[in-house]
Amino acid sequence: MELRFKRLGEGARLPARANPDDAGLDLHAAEAATLEPGGGRAAVGTQLAVEIPPGHTGLVLPRSGLAARHGIGLANAPGLIDPGYRGEIRVLLLNSDPRERFEVQPGDRIAQLLLVPFIEAEPLAVAELSETTRGEGGFGSS
Repeated sequence: MELRFKRLGEGARLPARANPDDAGLDLHAAEAATLEPGGGRAAVGTQLAVEIPPGHTGLVLPRSGLAARHGIGLANAPGLIDPGYRGEIRVLLLNSDPRERFEVQPGDRIAQLLLVPFIEAEPLAVAELSETTRGEGGFGSS
């Protein structure tokens, strides 16, 4: 399957897999940004737009190396790219390190893009839901 990208500027780099068997395509920063310690955030542009095929979505995911070494994650992990969106892919980076500032430079690998199929479900209001063993047990109840 092909995944079509449009370069929106000269700083755009097509995403690529670091290894042949990787699921995610590495997204590169097209601009510099500074993330202050303790929750600093930045929306970093890639200067890329993507044509997600019908029936699929693009998930923008954090890079484990950035998280492990620098405390850099995504403020909205995962980011969701709908198939009808044609604007620039921007990555919402978050610095969770309590002491160290993080500098993003153009060309840095800042996130991964994963293409995922989805099912279009129609919401339906009902009087009752089917019974399960868990029932109404909340988050963390098991």
